[in-house]
Amino acid sequence: MFKVALIGGSGLLGRALKNELECQAGWQIVATAFSRPSSQMVALDVRDSLAVERFIEHVAPDAVVIAAAERRPDVCERDPALAGALNVDAVRTIARAANRHDAWTLSISTDYVFDGTQPPYRHDSTPAPLNAYGQSKLEGERALTETADRGCVLRLPLLYGPIINWSESAVTSLVPAIAASAGPDGQAATMDAWAIRYPTFTPDVAVVIRQMLERHSCRETISGIAQWSGDEPMNKYQIAMRLAEALQLEAHLTPQRTPTDATPRPHNCHLASSRLEALGIGRRTPFDIAIRQVLAAYLRGEEQRL
Repeated sequence: MFKVALIGGSGLLGRALKNELECQAGWQIVATAFSRPSSQMVALDVRDSLAVERFIEHVAPDAVVIAAAERRPDVCERDPALAGALNVDAVRTIARAANRHDAWTLSISTDYVFDGTQPPYRHDSTPAPLNAYGQSKLEGERALTETADRGCVLRLPLLYGPIINWSESAVTSLVPAIAASAGPDGQAATMDAWAIRYPTFTPDVAVVIRQMLERHSCRETISGIAQWSGDEPMNKYQIAMRLAEALQLEAHLTPQRTPTDATPRPHNCHLASSRLEALGIGRRTPFDIAIRQVLAAYLRGEEQRL
């Protein structure tokens, strides 16, 4: 039996991971949740170091995947203490507990550890974060690599996938403004057309992580820094246009070609995925196909709730 502890199983990425990993024969997945507890997950606050240690001791996993984090740049900017507790201290605590069971620890990081001026970025490129979120995730990477006897950091860019509300992903969070702009009386919505992003589908990431876990289970453990990214560059304005097309809305959208966010964001942090690709790891679903799946599933659920 190969046992995986999934920390943060109720979030956008965590749910996709749980669905993917639970399909593997001979694997046992023990998932935790904090803000969305359920009978299928263990309630755990990763800021409680004693609770984390007790959980890892009880599960005795072969591998730990850390999908819990504070991922909102504006929140990190306003509350660096919270960002540090979730993105740095919790990673160190989990890795230290995992060491006692010789477990491999995989921690999720971000493309925002780079300043976006010289893409594409390799796994060994020099980080230079522009904001508190990127800084906290970089410190979390260091906490993992300095603490884990066996560990790996997986950097990911903008994520989207099956959602429980529009705001759960920065991709689908655009939908309400798109819908409000549609029709003859719609109010035009301004969308960022400056920053280049690489939307990445969470079920694809789940496949990547499952493949990484498979290698660990076969004693071919991946260590250090790895990266995975979608390969379709687009700004928010372009994302919004494709969302409007998928929703069959005549949206009135205006591109904003200079940065306007209060929290500084990088221009283009394209992550090179070559290290994992060389190992035969990876899957990419075209954006237009994946986003239609996401929208259809969410709208179907909304109809059932009415």
